[in-house]
Amino acid sequence: MRIKDSKEGNKEILLVVDAVSNEKGVNKEIIFGALEVALASAAKKRYSGEPDVRVAINRRTGGYETFRRWLVVSDSALIEHPDRQMKLADARRLKADVQVDEFVESLLENADFGGRIAAQTAKQVIVQKVRDAERAQVVDAYLHRKGELISGVVKRLERGDVIMDVGGNVEAKVAREDLIARESFRIGERIRGYLRDVRSEQRGPQLFVSRVAPEFLIALFTLEVPEINQGVIEIKGAARDPGSRAKIAVKSKDARIDPISASVGMRGARVQSVSNELAGERVDIVRWDDDAVRFVMNAMSPAEVDSVIVDEDTHSMDIIVSEEKQLAQAIGKGGQNVQLASRLTGWTLNVMTGEQARARRGQEDDTLQQMFMEQLNVDDETATILVREGFASLEEVAYVPTQEMLEIAEFDQDIVDELRGRARDVLLTRAIAAEERFGDAQPAEDLLGMAGMNEALAFKLAGHGIVTMDDLAELSVDDLNEIAGLDEQQAAKLIMTARAPWFSKE
Repeated sequence: MRIKDSKEGNKEILLVVDAVSNEKGVNKEIIFGALEVALASAAKKRYSGEPDVRVAINRRTGGYETFRRWLVVSDSALIEHPDRQMKLADARRLKADVQVDEFVESLLENADFGGRIAAQTAKQVIVQKVRDAERAQVVDAYLHRKGELISGVVKRLERGDVIMDVGGNVEAKVAREDLIARESFRIGERIRGYLRDVRSEQRGPQLFVSRVAPEFLIALFTLEVPEINQGVIEIKGAARDPGSRAKIAVKSKDARIDPISASVGMRGARVQSVSNELAGERVDIVRWDDDAVRFVMNAMSPAEVDSVIVDEDTHSMDIIVSEEKQLAQAIGKGGQNVQLASRLTGWTLNVMTGEQARARRGQEDDTLQQMFMEQLNVDDETATILVREGFASLEEVAYVPTQEMLEIAEFDQDIVDELRGRARDVLLTRAIAAEERFGDAQPAEDLLGMAGMNEALAFKLAGHGIVTMDDLAELSVDDLNEIAGLDEQQAAKLIMTARAPWFSKE
């Protein structure tokens, strides 16, 4: 048995490393590492069990040495892997100054690089290492481009997905759900999209592109409108119904530049260019406003809004329009216009005519009036005054400053004191009953974070045993109204939001 000297050169190894590195554009150190793994694997096969074998290749000469090594454990330790572990006393016969958790090694006969190893094991390991290195290079090269516009050529079609070649033998995938409905591409056709993700995958493309994301619309406008690219105009948000309609909010940082005109372009050229890329998607350009109400009114375009009623607690607005024609335009086909405006602004929007708003307000007033009569034990006239003056809950009657209530013409000091006292008595009775029934019940995180929920309402529900979204989802509208004093529409919306996860699971 001859142990090959580490100083002995091996030009064949150096030639392989140079050839593979030049062909694949992979760092030579990756190739050296792959060869070391392959040669260690070959040497290891000569021994029974699972010995720990390593190979060290001299990067300058190509010469290599093979070692078997053991992890040193204390003399009192239990040996779990005899092929790879050695007690300290035995290890010091090989290396006098070795310590626990260090390695001791012995020299082995080298595996022959020129035999079966080169043809089988080495080839497999090198190919895999090179693939891993190439994929890592793709991730490194494109990770900083995540969130950008990316273009390429359709390379192939796979079960509805489009695989695009973006150059440098790099592929990107546009999944079926990331394609605009009814659009189709042919092999060799150019395609653009938004690079939404870059991640390492064992097989297939590592770049994932979307043509339906709102960010794609934003990227296209940034490309088409120089003022946006230069930062003079800022895009504040976008919402899309891909392939059909979209809304994008813009704001100018220069009072001399109209953001809408600049985004539309001369004779609509800029917005038309974006629309053509999006399979004819109609794009409404909306002027951003720091005032939420004005922003919502702008977002409802082309409908004209008469007035807006804001409910901060539920983060919703009632949009009042003048006539049936405006109502249809405000809602849009299939509710498209109001849904896009809602997503763009972040507010829940309810569209209605003035007549519908008055009828709804009347119903709410009747409900409030009845509640005040029952809870405060007052007559119809007093309840009507409270509703007329804007009181919407017992809490407001109990805790609004006395002076504000004294400004009501029909109320004097005695009436105000009596009303406030009765309201506080009812609230105290409720709190005691809730504490006795539910103790210190706390609303769950999912209930607190639910859309349309606020902290006060969540704790009120928890006080009635409604702690999670599932608890809320099981209520009826009447049950929720009785607990929280909401109107029917608000109650129904909250319950449907709580039930949404049920439908998504199905």
